[in-house]
Amino acid sequence: MASNEGFLTDEQREVLKLACQNADNLSSSPKSPSGLRPEHFVRVPGAGKASTGGAGGRHVKRSHSGKYGRAKKDGAGGKGTWGKLLDTEGDIHIDRNDPNYDSGEEPYKLVGATLSDPLDDYKKAVASIVEEYFSTGDVEVAASDLRELGASQYHPYFIKRLISMAMDRHDKEKEMASVLLSSLYADVITPAQIRDGFVILLESTDDLAVDILDVVDVLALFVARAVVDEILPPAFLPRAKKTIPEASKGFQVLLTAEKSYLSAPHHAELVENRWGGSTRNTVEEVKKKIASLLREYVESGHAVEACRSIRELGVTFFHHEVVKRALVLAMEIQTAEPLISKLLKEASEEGLISPSQMTKGFARLAESLDDLALDIPSARPLFQSIVSKAISEGWLDASFSNNSGEDREPQAEAAKLKRYKEEVVAVIHEYFDSDDIPELIRSLVDLGLPKYNPIFLKRLITLAMDRKNREKEMASVLLSALHIEIFSTEDIVDGFVMLLESAEDTALDILDASNELALFLARAVIDDVLVPLNLEEIGGQLPPNSSGSETVKMARSLITARHAGERLLRCWGGGTGWAVEDAKDKITKLLEEYDSSGGVGEACQCIRDLGMPFFNHEVVKKALIMAMEKKNDRMLDLLQECFNEALITTNQMTKGFTRIKEGLDDLALDIPNAEEKYAFYVEYAQKKGWLQASF
Repeated sequence: MASNEGFLTDEQREVLKLACQNADNLSSSPKSPSGLRPEHFVRVPGAGKASTGGAGGRHVKRSHSGKYGRAKKDGAGGKGTWGKLLDTEGDIHIDRNDPNYDSGEEPYKLVGATLSDPLDDYKKAVASIVEEYFSTGDVEVAASDLRELGASQYHPYFIKRLISMAMDRHDKEKEMASVLLSSLYADVITPAQIRDGFVILLESTDDLAVDILDVVDVLALFVARAVVDEILPPAFLPRAKKTIPEASKGFQVLLTAEKSYLSAPHHAELVENRWGGSTRNTVEEVKKKIASLLREYVESGHAVEACRSIRELGVTFFHHEVVKRALVLAMEIQTAEPLISKLLKEASEEGLISPSQMTKGFARLAESLDDLALDIPSARPLFQSIVSKAISEGWLDASFSNNSGEDREPQAEAAKLKRYKEEVVAVIHEYFDSDDIPELIRSLVDLGLPKYNPIFLKRLITLAMDRKNREKEMASVLLSALHIEIFSTEDIVDGFVMLLESAEDTALDILDASNELALFLARAVIDDVLVPLNLEEIGGQLPPNSSGSETVKMARSLITARHAGERLLRCWGGGTGWAVEDAKDKITKLLEEYDSSGGVGEACQCIRDLGMPFFNHEVVKKALIMAMEKKNDRMLDLLQECFNEALITTNQMTKGFTRIKEGLDDLALDIPNAEEKYAFYVEYAQKKGWLQASF
């Protein structure tokens, strides 16, 4: 047996040969068939070691898992091996139940986070506010929620969301939407934001039409309602037409609003009652109640009772109107100023009128001081005195300023003048289309720049001269109305001087400019807008022998001609004479009907339908004459109601009484006790607060 030591048997040699062949096959192929996998390798025993049956020298390489594993060529190891350094190809499994588990070993997972869009968040929030408002109808809560939401730069989108949600609902919600907009106007949402909101709506009309089939008609009614409720200016329509494509449904909305709603007879009443309600009636009723409680307070002096009445109105968002009307009353009746200051101070200290509403009331009055000064010459110093007192007593914020901006840089002033010219051109074009004098006057008042009145006159006549006789006649009629209502004689004179100074330039575009300017001047004298002496004043400001001075001479010759009045009134085929006579006839008829029927509300509506607020002094005059003739004081009840509804202003009341005073001598020929009656009416009017304090 010793001779066999160190040698392999034949059987062992055969096994070794087979193993070597299999190893070569495995190394030559990365994916060897499982059939060629050797079950074991045999190690040759060392020298001097005998093998007994081959069992003792056999070492089997197996993984602990029971599966075969062989090292890879790059040293990474196979299954059941440690693998190579930094091996990341295999799946990593971390056992969270392992006592040595560390959460930091978990692989990182990148999660995409959606960034929040502030506008989207705002839209979602206002949708909720609108839904709640449609459920409760609580205007104050909706206003409070919108104020607390902030993000006022997005308020135009609130307009869009409110109206688009209302359009897809019943008439009740449409009416509620209009009421809410009127309530939020100028308090929570600025006029500019209202306009921007409607522009956004018009731009998206084509998209809205997919879900709302009658979107054009419904949105046109919303636009018309906004104009009637005075939260959109009528000039909004022509301006919006310039920005909205003509082929779009938004343009159709503007046309429908203009032609189907705003041009119809009695359009205001039609639009207001279309959805079964009327914001205007609500606002007018509140204004009437405010005026009534303030007059009662001035008569009684009971501040506690007045505060209770203000609280019972239940319109905290409209308290700025209380402040404004109280201040105007303090200026009209200067002896009432201490009482008014006392009331406002107590209302502020009780928290009844908030600081923001107080400031807003003062600001609104500050914006209209120039117009107020036409009726109350001392309006500006009186207002400044009240402001100083209010700030010193702590019921007006010290930061309030009524600085009108007269000290602005020249560049800013030039920019403002340029914008004004652009605005008035649009207003004049709208007037030529609509023939609506009251609306034009409101537009000028809203612009709040009376110092530019001469520029308006120049632009009006220049535009009219380049049109037909209809527009020239309308321009002359308008001048008469403006002179009665808001233009001073000085404004008219300065406007004509500016026109005549540029007469030579105007003649380059309008060949007959000199003759037409002479007609406008002469017509202004016939219409009592100017007096003959004003022509001399105008001529004195022009260079001798200039085109302008020759035009003034021509106007003088036209006035002195035979039958000049009749000819000039008909120079363009019409005349303020016809318009005035027609209005006088209507006033006489409505007063006679009132005297026979006694319907105050119907009489007030007829006066309103005349659409000539600048001519309401004629109503006052004729009502007083009729009262004298018929010895019936019922007319005083009508005038009281007109005054309560702010249908006839203090200015118009005073003008009416003044005209009666000027014609008393003639009246006394027909009514012997005219002076006695007139004195009684004046005393009555002063007690009721109809007349200016200076009368």
